[in-house]
Amino acid sequence: MGRSRYRILQSQQPHFITCTVLNWIPLFTRPATVQIVLDALIYRQQQHNWRIYGYVILENHLHLLVQVDDLSHQLAHFKLYTARQLIDYLQAINAERLLKQLNWFRKAHKTDRDYQLWEEGSHPQLIDNPDVLRQKLDYIHLNPVKRGYVDLPEHWRYSSARNYAGQDGLLPVYRDWF
Repeated sequence: MGRSRYRILQSQQPHFITCTVLNWIPLFTRPATVQIVLDALIYRQQQHNWRIYGYVILENHLHLLVQVDDLSHQLAHFKLYTARQLIDYLQAINAERLLKQLNWFRKAHKTDRDYQLWEEGSHPQLIDNPDVLRQKLDYIHLNPVKRGYVDLPEHWRYSSARNYAGQDGLLPVYRDWF
């Protein structure tokens, strides 16, 4: 399968983004791996002005509602950095099974590396009004509920549903829409 046909054309507006672990491998089952992603998101918020409207991190993918100038470039750097950090972590704890999977499912044209962590592309969808933003927020916040992991969206630790329910979330979200 080739590269995604989806394009980010309007970086000044939020986009719904999905980042999927290669072959849907359940990588985010350990708090340490999720923390690597959260730390990278916080860094991007603080140093690169990412405006995150919402997020959810599940065992093998994450969804973001995010806005930043040059989103394509920023997202590529986020994925590159988190892939390196996550692979380094897996090597440090000798997670051989996961590393073998990341090697085995690596795309044939990725000859410059031993492992591939993220699927290519992110299927960006432009969010151009508050109704679409609310729809996407509901979708990502209900994702863990629909999977049967929790009864209420705000019970999922790795989600902005907590922020929207008036609780402390793990990272700040931008709630002043449009």
